[in-house]
Amino acid sequence: MPDPVSAEAPVRNAVRGRFRLREYHVTTVDDPMALPAYEALCVTGEEHNCGAASGILHALDELTRWIAEHCALTGHQHYEQTVRAILRAEPGAWQ
Repeated sequence: MPDPVSAEAPVRNAVRGRFRLREYHVTTVDDPMALPAYEALCVTGEEHNCGAASGILHALDELTRWIAEHCALTGHQHYEQTVRAILRAEPGAWQ
């Protein structure tokens, strides 16, 4: 059963306010101890994507070679590339 609503009760407006947010400056640097990771996915196709994937490779030359081989075998020309790297955050000061 719903609660009765009083016609005499004041309508509550949403609270409005301004907030100032400080910025936290962070610098990111590549972690020299981690290898970058490259991956390609073949997205050639009209009805659906081919879906062939290179798997994770650690050199850009290896990725380019995989794309060239897949293109030579299938004639597919459209690929989605993912590049992942481990970063280290170096915190700065609040401003």
